Amino acid sequence: MSTVAQLATATTGSANFRQTLKCLGFSFHINGHKLTSVFTTTTTGRTVTIRNRARGRLLITCSTAKPSSSTEISSSARIRSEVLTPFRSVRMFFYLAFIAQASLGGLIAITQLIGALANPSRADAVADIAKGLGIDIGAAALFAFLYYRENKIKNAQMARLSREENLSNLKLRVDEKKIITVSEFRGLARLVILAGPSSFITKAFELSENFTEQLVERGVLVVPFCTDGNVPSFEFDETEEMKELTNKRRRLWQLVPVLTPDWSEWLDEQKKLANVSPESPVYLSLRLDGRVRGSGVGYPPWNAFVAQLPPVKGMWSGLLDGMDGRVL
Repeated sequence: MSTVAQLATATTGSANFRQTLKCLGFSFHINGHKLTSVFTTTTTGRTVTIRNRARGRLLITCSTAKPSSSTEISSSARIRSEVLTPFRSVRMFFYLAFIAQASLGGLIAITQLIGALANPSRADAVADIAKGLGIDIGAAALFAFLYYRENKIKNAQMARLSREENLSNLKLRVDEKKIITVSEFRGLARLVILAGPSSFITKAFELSENFTEQLVERGVLVVPFCTDGNVPSFEFDETEEMKELTNKRRRLWQLVPVLTPDWSEWLDEQKKLANVSPESPVYLSLRLDGRVRGSGVGYPPWNAFVAQLPPVKGMWSGLLDGMDGRVL
């Protein structure tokens, strides 16, 4: 995942100057003065509007570094793959060894067969040599197929682990003062990511109302990501008798994605791999360990989450932590 660029071009009035800024979060320092910034995003980069009480208004355009390709496999993803399947490398090594042995045997058999066909006195050995050659060819083809299948499974697993790693590095705003990565929710919450227009997010918010308490008990937290750039309308009941439920609903829907271009890139890649239209609203549910357990087009099945997921607290929580469902 790309980081916020460190090179910015600042313009104030008619004077142009260049200054290296470290854009980590939502504050900048220029000449020792702390500036409050408001971020807006474009498809070609990030434009930052900075207001300085002492110096007026500055317009700073931060150019982002080109994000790393999602097809690149990181070293940590490779290590996780080795840990999950420790004997795969051994199997693949033996497959290659058997392929080499069978190929060598086939090459020797071919030379023997040519010699037998050229020498009439060895005509009786042609059938045995041909039989051995067929066995060598069959063995080489079999182990080549096994190696191809194992390598295909390995590549698919590492690609999935790499996507999960990219997802874990995406940032979420918990409140006005706290921004953390998705990985920091591992073992604490089951995130449900919603991606779609604001009307889709608002409808999903309404559909979750009857399941609020059960979802909170199961550690579910919703990450609403609006793809149309609008802000969804969340209406909470502020009456005194509904205060407790309203607090739980606020907690359920408190997370806000930060650095939306990174989220868009990751979601677009997921849709592409699943052969889903880029405009389709989708949901993804994560396990407690941060891996993707389910996804689909349309509204998330809140009732199914309540029925399938165990509570995160109580006497059964530790025993059922691994009962989040299979990994996609």
